[in-house]
Amino acid sequence: MSTEGDPDPDAPTNTIPGASSSAASRPRGRPRGAKSKPKPPIIITQDTPNALTSHIFEVSSGSDIVDSVKTYATRRGRGVCVLSGSGAVTNVNLRQPATAVLPLGSSSPVMAMHGRFEILSLTGTCLPPPAPPEASGLALFLAGGQGQIVGGSVVGPLRASGPVILIVVSFANAACDRLPLEEEE
Repeated sequence: MSTEGDPDPDAPTNTIPGASSSAASRPRGRPRGAKSKPKPPIIITQDTPNALTSHIFEVSSGSDIVDSVKTYATRRGRGVCVLSGSGAVTNVNLRQPATAVLPLGSSSPVMAMHGRFEILSLTGTCLPPPAPPEASGLALFLAGGQGQIVGGSVVGPLRASGPVILIVVSFANAACDRLPLEEEE
């Protein structure tokens, strides 16, 4: 009988001549039951400078919507693109296109509308300085109390008559280029 520490002299050996005994006794490959560990998810903790950020703005009753958006763009140093708006406004000045049919007795393309109107569509942009002022502006379509629909570019203040909700995206690093681009020599 052999003891635990002593090798059995009658047991066959599976060793290759010239190979070490430790290499023959170790199993090859991955141990049974071993699995690949899942990799942790990649979390981006910082936005790229040119990323769009979505916002919902609530403009309180009596506030100027145009001024509120301009103030946000200037203070944050970000361009703002208004995608849509809902709510009511009062006493609106709209610039009509030059080809629009103007009311009788009106020679100005700016229409002053008094009363309360529901916003059907509100879109536009507001860029912070040093962008040219012509690059900013809002376009608006309204429904009146008798079912009339009118639209145009907003001129002057746009007062909220009740809370107005704006869906907007903001962005940084907007480049202003003049088109057409000059040919490079």
